[in-house]
Amino acid sequence: MPTVSESDDLKFSREQSFFDKSRAVHWAILIVFGIALFCFIHLREVYVVTVELGKAAPHYIVADIDFSYPDEEATAVLRQEALLDVGKIYSIDPDDVRKRRLDFEGTLIYDQDWRKAVKQSTFDEMYRAMERLEQVLLEARFSDARTIEKMNELNFSTKNFHELAPFDPVQGAYLPEKVWDAIKQTAFGNQLFNPATVDYIIDFLKAKIWNMREDTQLERRVRKSLQGKIQQKYTYVSAGSRILAQGEKATARHIAMLQAMKHALSERRNLWHPKTVLGSLLLTGVLISVGAAFLRCHHPDVLHSNRTLALLVTVIIFGLILAKVTEFLLLNTTHNLYEIVRYPLITPFCAILLCSLVNWSVAIFVSALLSGLFDTVLAIDRPGFLISNLVVAFFAILYTRSLRRRTEVFVVCCRAWAAACVLIVGFYLYDGARGGVSIVADVASSGLFMLFTAVLVLGLLPVFESLFRILTGITLMEYMDPNHELLRRLTIEAPGTYQHSLIMGSVAEAAANAIGSNGLFCRVATLYHDIGKVSIAQYFTENQQLGVNIHQLLTPVESAQVIISHVVEGVSLARKAGLPEQIIDIIKEHHGTGLVYFFYHKQLENVGGNRDLANEKEFRYSGPKPRTKESVIIMIADSLEAASRSLDEVNEETLTRLLDLIVKEKVEDGQFDDSLLTFEELGRVKKAMIKSLLAIGHFRVKYPARIKRENKEKINQGWT
Repeated sequence: MPTVSESDDLKFSREQSFFDKSRAVHWAILIVFGIALFCFIHLREVYVVTVELGKAAPHYIVADIDFSYPDEEATAVLRQEALLDVGKIYSIDPDDVRKRRLDFEGTLIYDQDWRKAVKQSTFDEMYRAMERLEQVLLEARFSDARTIEKMNELNFSTKNFHELAPFDPVQGAYLPEKVWDAIKQTAFGNQLFNPATVDYIIDFLKAKIWNMREDTQLERRVRKSLQGKIQQKYTYVSAGSRILAQGEKATARHIAMLQAMKHALSERRNLWHPKTVLGSLLLTGVLISVGAAFLRCHHPDVLHSNRTLALLVTVIIFGLILAKVTEFLLLNTTHNLYEIVRYPLITPFCAILLCSLVNWSVAIFVSALLSGLFDTVLAIDRPGFLISNLVVAFFAILYTRSLRRRTEVFVVCCRAWAAACVLIVGFYLYDGARGGVSIVADVASSGLFMLFTAVLVLGLLPVFESLFRILTGITLMEYMDPNHELLRRLTIEAPGTYQHSLIMGSVAEAAANAIGSNGLFCRVATLYHDIGKVSIAQYFTENQQLGVNIHQLLTPVESAQVIISHVVEGVSLARKAGLPEQIIDIIKEHHGTGLVYFFYHKQLENVGGNRDLANEKEFRYSGPKPRTKESVIIMIADSLEAASRSLDEVNEETLTRLLDLIVKEKVEDGQFDDSLLTFEELGRVKKAMIKSLLAIGHFRVKYPARIKRENKEKINQGWT
């Protein structure tokens, strides 16, 4: 198995795009990092003891500062008292109103005496006046004077409200003369009705007992509005006053006091005072300057590559976010996690990522810087917080340097956790404290942090590799495993193709290394470039046996389409298997838009050489053309390895002629137009390929006739 290069050059492409070289992008990255670092330093948390509701206080808690807290108990009392000012609100039962109207209409129809009492009125006028009065009665509301006054204060409309003395809801209520006068004014104040008509109708109704119905919906609205008008009651607490005694159970009032005290402490810090802001800016500037000086002296390539710098900044920002989230969860919870989690391990997360994605030296420097920053800025006041994060991060870096598989991240984190356990025991022994529950909690919590770190690193590694186009040795070695599902299928279903891929991989790797490209990537990508042949292996000569050629049963067009389909099928299989996009690009590009010449030529023969009758598009791959140097190298290696099998005599001269012909055809066909491969590099690629292919073939000189007659045993003993 090929070894993974220890050089970090494999992690980043040597070709720099606009993103890598742009000064604007460079400064944008630094500005974003500066803002993130400033926010982390400036927006500091305040630690105040938290007690869970209903739990006993672990120790005596007093006020550290004068403050006022929202006293919900006092506020609730005020609101309950205010609600006593709101009485019940009634409306006349609509069924009762309709019944009285029907009674009145019956009187008009069956008792004509009304015409004598109201000589100038007509039936139509009586009917319309009663209809108007019915509408007003349905809209009328009744309550006590205090309730109506409160509604006016709350800006509720009391246009149709009338004061009504207390009554028995079961027996109903008489409406007093004052109410009828108001109803009469509301109903007929602007109506041109005969006064005698109005008086007749009012006299008919006023002697009635009315059934009342409580308007609960309006009552709820009034009470809700009234409660909203009651201001929050604040109670003053002076510094030094007792909040909780040891063992006292915490109530909602105690928790509100603790939260208010924390808020008061935060306000006293006055984050936006010019001196505070200036101090945070100075600290930010110093840290960035120290980091830039280190990179300029020891890793100038990081500063010169925006892609690498962006990766470094992104990982650090993730670490800052993780630290802030950890701080928030420890300090802002009712479960008192701060007392349980004494040594949160945050720095190892950045250490493992940077060691894997950039290099170990940068990882050590950043770990030291972050550990000091966390110890200074975070509201985690633990004597061993700095040293535990720093030492565990160093151990993680030490073991990350030998990573070859992703799953080994768990091993790295376990070893780092072992170092953390030793440190924790050392802290307890140094302080002369007893173990017991506390030391078990510290060991368990540190283990959970390292487990979370491993999961987070495993989740982010492929994201960063894809986002920043990083080709790590871990990724490539993982896909070289012969037990991979696709490689096993290729070995069983298309053994000839698999052998072709192995030889081609060695050739491509040597060629890529000759021009400084990623040879390991070429070797891995070639293993999968023809994976689409597994389902149609019998259509390719390297997999055909006993002289059976299935293409004899197909037309040239059909044969070409089958051959071309292995690219599409390969992309589909690769995506289902979750292969990286870089390898999928090789599958799509290793034939470019090339012509399936054999079957195209056969089609030309069938149509008498008439090119108009032979559609060339039907015999071309869909592409795209190779867009990277590695893709071009793999395309050439693919053609060379396949074509070399047809040579009668294989030596450096015949391979050179064959390779020159292959490259010439590819260039004339425009297959290299989209790549960055230069002619000088192409020359080195050709030399490396020929040398590698000759070495793999292990071609020998012919033995003299006498040696041929020697027995096989003698040859096997050392004449080979």
